[in-house]
Amino acid sequence: MSSSDLAGILPRVIIVSRRTLRKNKFVDFVGEYHLDLIVKYGAVPVIVPRVAGVHTLLHSFEPIHGVLLCEGEDIDPSLYEDEETGLSNEELEEIRRLHVSDTEIDKEKDTIELSLARICLERNIPYLGICRGSQVLNVACGGTLYQDIGKELTGRYPGAKNVVHMDYDNYDGHRHSVKIVEETPLCQWFKDSLKDGDMEIQVNSYHHQGVKRLAQRFKPMAFASDGLIEGFYDPDAYSPEEGRFIMGLQFHPERMRKANSDEFDYPGCTSAYKEFVKAVVAYQKKLNSTTMVPKSLKLDKELEQKRNVIVCSFSLARNLYVGGQNIHQLKESDLKPGAEFFESNIALSLQQENRLMQMGATVRNASSYMERLRLNAKREKLARAVMGKMTVEQLSELNMFYHMMGQICSDILEKKQLQNVSLDLL
Repeated sequence: MSSSDLAGILPRVIIVSRRTLRKNKFVDFVGEYHLDLIVKYGAVPVIVPRVAGVHTLLHSFEPIHGVLLCEGEDIDPSLYEDEETGLSNEELEEIRRLHVSDTEIDKEKDTIELSLARICLERNIPYLGICRGSQVLNVACGGTLYQDIGKELTGRYPGAKNVVHMDYDNYDGHRHSVKIVEETPLCQWFKDSLKDGDMEIQVNSYHHQGVKRLAQRFKPMAFASDGLIEGFYDPDAYSPEEGRFIMGLQFHPERMRKANSDEFDYPGCTSAYKEFVKAVVAYQKKLNSTTMVPKSLKLDKELEQKRNVIVCSFSLARNLYVGGQNIHQLKESDLKPGAEFFESNIALSLQQENRLMQMGATVRNASSYMERLRLNAKREKLARAVMGKMTVEQLSELNMFYHMMGQICSDILEKKQLQNVSLDLL
């Protein structure tokens, strides 16, 4: 496809479907409110089906001008756990019973959406995460989640206020208050609804998990009264007019509507989608401008000769890299023009330097995560080998000892966390 063809395409927003079983068949779907708002503000939703192997075909959905990730099941805990949750097997089983529709892990969807999130972070493509989508974004950047808010936050911190984040009996009508942080996009969007210095609004809630440790690159935009982060964004990657937008919202602004009506609870409810699509449109224009070469541009003979020398230098370097060129056949002077070209074009703006630092942080988080997986596997293999040689009596005593140590550790950890929460709520 030529650059002129790309210029005529409406901006494309990638959305991953959610899979469910209906009448003995799998059905993939996306909530219509998301689609309506994306279309309303001038972009085209492109649905990526949750099908096995799609994560290897994401290049086929190019060009990607924006990504919106929304509903879905719980994210696989192995993708973000870096500390003990303190949840017993009985508590985990109770969580599965209470939230049976969400606790069925969909590893394929996890893989697809984490891949898309990382593509956005690498290229600075506009990204809006709603509910699960916000959790995916945090995990992709090295953050962690509560496996269950009721058990890990409210249930373990008596000093924290009890907030109901999931009400199955009043699914669409349930609301709880959040406090908006000043000088954030969320504050700007809802400013007309924040009266007399009151920074609280009522939001809907459809989740039993949430952000535990926020990734370093993000800034919170809203908190529930129990301290849970309800919205965050990357301040260094937020300028919709310039095509920059990286954000996660735990609540669903597209569904904050009055009973039996399409009227929104607040005028600012649609702002997230409006500003997101604004960024998507700007990103497309920026992408097209970098891929389109003016037809009238012509190089004189001297510039054309220099260009050919540099291209030849790059070509030789590539052949050397992939092993198709014998190093002894090359002269240093053959590679020098390409090196000089790079050296003369390495000046970075402050924004670019910040972006490289953020990308580096994301890579380091991913590397440490993989290292933890390898270390855990090695430890487990060694432990199984040792315990396999122990008697039943020895194993029983060992089990009792670790149960007692786990209980002591849990009690002390709970006291320390309670102290931290109390300080945060002051």
